[in-house]
Amino acid sequence: MKYVVDHDYHIHTQLSPCSSDPEQNAERLLRYAKENGFKRICVTDHYWDAQTEGATNWYRPLDFECISSICPLPQTEGVEFLFGAETEFNKEFRIGMPVSRFDSFDFVIIPTTHLHITGLTIEPEDATSEDTNRIRAELWVKRLDALLDLDLPFHKIGIAHPACRLINKKSTEDYLDVLTRISSNDMERLFAKAAKLGCGIEINQSDVNQMMIAPDEVSRMFKIAKNMGCKFYLGSDAHHPKALDSAKERFEYAVDLLCLEESDKFFIS
Repeated sequence: MKYVVDHDYHIHTQLSPCSSDPEQNAERLLRYAKENGFKRICVTDHYWDAQTEGATNWYRPLDFECISSICPLPQTEGVEFLFGAETEFNKEFRIGMPVSRFDSFDFVIIPTTHLHITGLTIEPEDATSEDTNRIRAELWVKRLDALLDLDLPFHKIGIAHPACRLINKKSTEDYLDVLTRISSNDMERLFAKAAKLGCGIEINQSDVNQMMIAPDEVSRMFKIAKNMGCKFYLGSDAHHPKALDSAKERFEYAVDLLCLEESDKFFIS
């Protein structure tokens, strides 16, 4: 049976500073779910726990008190509205929350591809090196490997936007060059590891946008992940209502391109 587009597990609200859009609120997200026939959605605002050292000025206000202020989430018949978070993974390979805090969330997504945050996720000299594309490709491997080595409850963790444009946002050419430098052997090893741990692999709307520009280059990692037995979930990564409008169409494109079946779906347990 073909993969049914019936959820969105990566959505931001006005609580995330990169949104700050008063229209991007819980009620609007619930309406989005109903309009698109989704059975489940999850809010995942950016988060850095107050108990964890190393927060930047941008992240410091985004503690549990801040992002949980959206609760209780509105509910309606036929839609389950889950409470989650998008935490950070820094250059020392530490996440922005203690393991004890996972019980407070239904789902936690962790990006290893936020290589635009110089000083937090990538060393300044690596970000500006003439050989930065090679370095960034190596970091894609090292960071995902290090995350998968942590002792975490992977059954409720998603690997956010693995093909994120932020691995090098300088240009499309540089972004694709980073992707092509990551070997299929490394991808096979890492996605086999992820499949064994049982975490979800995100198909992000922005990643799909890149697939539409360069289908073969961007879809390669997802096809490898599928072959290695990974399970996939969908994430609009919407920060504003306009991004919600295009999400389902993008999800359907990815499902068709990757030939996904229901058996490839990740379920939050």
